[in-house]
Amino acid sequence: MFEILQVQTERRSVRSWGQRWKTLGDDISRQLWLLESDSICAQARRRSRLEDFGDPPIDPALTVLVKSLEAEADLHPLGRFLMRIHLRDLLETRLRLVRAWSARSVALEASAIERPIFITGMPRSGSTFLYELLAEDPENRAPRVWEVMFPIAVSSKPPKKPDPRERKAAASLWWFRRLAPGADSVYPMRAWSPHECVAIHSYTLLSQEFASISRIPTYEAFLRTVDLGPTYRWQKRFLQHLQAGRSTKRWVLKSPDHVYGLDKLLTVFPDAAIIQTHRNPVDVVRSQIELTRVLEAMFARPGDSEQLRVREARKVAQFSDYITRFRDARPEVAGQFIDVTYRELVSDPLAVVKRIYERLNLQLTEAAAERMRRLASARSRYQRREARPKLGDLGLDGAADAYGFSSYCSRFGVLSEPAQPKG
Repeated sequence: MFEILQVQTERRSVRSWGQRWKTLGDDISRQLWLLESDSICAQARRRSRLEDFGDPPIDPALTVLVKSLEAEADLHPLGRFLMRIHLRDLLETRLRLVRAWSARSVALEASAIERPIFITGMPRSGSTFLYELLAEDPENRAPRVWEVMFPIAVSSKPPKKPDPRERKAAASLWWFRRLAPGADSVYPMRAWSPHECVAIHSYTLLSQEFASISRIPTYEAFLRTVDLGPTYRWQKRFLQHLQAGRSTKRWVLKSPDHVYGLDKLLTVFPDAAIIQTHRNPVDVVRSQIELTRVLEAMFARPGDSEQLRVREARKVAQFSDYITRFRDARPEVAGQFIDVTYRELVSDPLAVVKRIYERLNLQLTEAAAERMRRLASARSRYQRREARPKLGDLGLDGAADAYGFSSYCSRFGVLSEPAQPKG
């Protein structure tokens, strides 16, 4: 009996010391890398020696974001450090962009963005795969990771090949993978990868990117209430900046989170084509849980698994609701939408690409098609056969109807959750 009590006492002592070290680490990291809007803005201004952040305004978005991070995200010290650096770098680059744009505003305004292609829809539905395929066509132009991370050229002279910013981005990503090794398993990003639009939106501090890597419900709720028009106007100017002085090509862009701003997207880019990718929502939930668990671990301590499952199911339900409600409310733009299911994309990717090109009256050259075939053959992870999971398999109660999935599945021709057996 005495030995049992002694073991229990030792375990409590270990837990107590562990909690003390956690508290001490949090206190020290908070003093070193406080997430506070004024101090981050001040540091960005000091480093750039610039003052004007331009439009849209930094606040209230930044204040809501950092307060949500401090109060809700449970950041570990490394995550706090990475987040502070990320926010500072975004603001510093934004200051430099605003200065560069003001110096040549007339030229940028005259640089047309014609018939861009936006890929959106359900997350984890093959949109990245499709994005990479379309980016293989030399006639298409996708923003690359290196030029979104470092959009300001280091010299006014034509850059060398490769651009030194590519090497800088590659080095930054290499260090990031060392600090957060789990990231590569779910989203293997390299300097030359086509980048998502949320990374461009992050410069406005109105981006789903922050909510995808941290548990920040207050900020996420704030995003659902704000006008995203300024975010898309920023994105247009950013694309004009990237194509300045180069031959104008057809932009191909991607983010599932465009679903939340389709009305503003089509206001800023009225001739855009929208490719929506669709997948069994229950399978999306399962994939989202895996992705979110890895992404959040890079910045924060693990949260409650059950809450994570419920949260992701609700997010996917919100996605499906936004998709169907917008399409129902705006029948006049139906001709600008092209629907692609995950199943058909992984079964025959080239057939899907050819259908898209035919709908858009574009020519797919044999050289571009061959590049796409090579890419598709290298993506073995997309070749596995899609399962038909149940919500119960994910530890969630109820059927797909409880989340409104069945109507979405019926509308877009994707597999719904199999009916639960009675009894």
